[in-house]
Amino acid sequence: MTRLTRADLDALPTYVPGRNVADLARELGIAEAIKLASNEVPFGPLPGVVEAVTECMLGSHRYPDMGVVDLRDKIAQRYAVSADRVVTGCGSVALAEHLIKATSLPGDEVVYAWRSFEAYPIITATSGATSVRVPNTATHGHDLPALAASITDRTRVVIVCNPNNPTGTSVGRAELDRFLDDVPSDVLVILDEAYREFVTDERVPDALTTYGDRANVVVLRTLSKAWGLAGLRIGFLVAQPEVAAAVRKVVTPFSTSLVAQAAAMAALDQEDEVRRRCAVVIAERDRVTEATRKLGLDVPTSQANFIWLPLGDKAAAFAAACEQRGVIVRAFQGDGVRVTIGTPEENDAFLAVLDGLAPLGEAIVP
Repeated sequence: MTRLTRADLDALPTYVPGRNVADLARELGIAEAIKLASNEVPFGPLPGVVEAVTECMLGSHRYPDMGVVDLRDKIAQRYAVSADRVVTGCGSVALAEHLIKATSLPGDEVVYAWRSFEAYPIITATSGATSVRVPNTATHGHDLPALAASITDRTRVVIVCNPNNPTGTSVGRAELDRFLDDVPSDVLVILDEAYREFVTDERVPDALTTYGDRANVVVLRTLSKAWGLAGLRIGFLVAQPEVAAAVRKVVTPFSTSLVAQAAAMAALDQEDEVRRRCAVVIAERDRVTEATRKLGLDVPTSQANFIWLPLGDKAAAFAAACEQRGVIVRAFQGDGVRVTIGTPEENDAFLAVLDGLAPLGEAIVP
């Protein structure tokens, strides 16, 4: 039989979402499982979002505004940039994919740290470009000098995830300044700041204000995390106008849905509540990190809404053991486990599981 799809996709990893909580609860015969695998904020929709979505559904038989004019204007005003520099899309990951499509052809290279966001190799391969993975440092962070040294004449894009998913580590302004100065002007740098709202370290720069005016820098943000819109898929990028215009040409028409636009408009009016919720997450992140370290795990300092357990080849066994106790975490085979910060009660449940697993010894945890 003649093959109808690309052979190179056989080697492409499949994106793995967090396991369904209802399925696990049924399997274990418990009332409710706890999901700490997908980096969601656990506090429900922001005030006004449900009402805005409900109202906009009266027009759901019509296409949304393809130009996303009102939302682009609102984002531009909130982040103090011109609207022609803003592009919205179906989450920041979709916009990263559009950026690679707009810059890279087969044979071109996309450079990024590894381990980093698991979608990077997928979106690179689907565009026909070649991934260049640069190992993280021993402390689980980006090795920016090595990233810069990996740039060749074929490199079109370099991605820096700051804070990094899944390790939660971050890079500071001084090292990022040096890195950006070393990147050739014809190479696009994507600064992926999906978790910016959870950053408390003053050394970690806000890329929009610090690097937004650089011609070859694009900043990615999402409303899926701190802004509580993970189920509606909405993100945006800020780039120079000519880059933004090129991205709009490859964005799937009408991909920023009617409900996503309405929800984002309402959510952006709730900045004080977002800050309050982020403060709760940050306090819990610090508490869970301290408690986990006391059990002997070498947990790096996180600037995101999750922590990283560098368990190596024990990652899968540890995640499976957590699931058997009703807590879903995210294993990255051979590297570690990412644990999302949930409510205080959910975090207590995870810590109780971790405390119970620790006596099992080397089979699961150090």
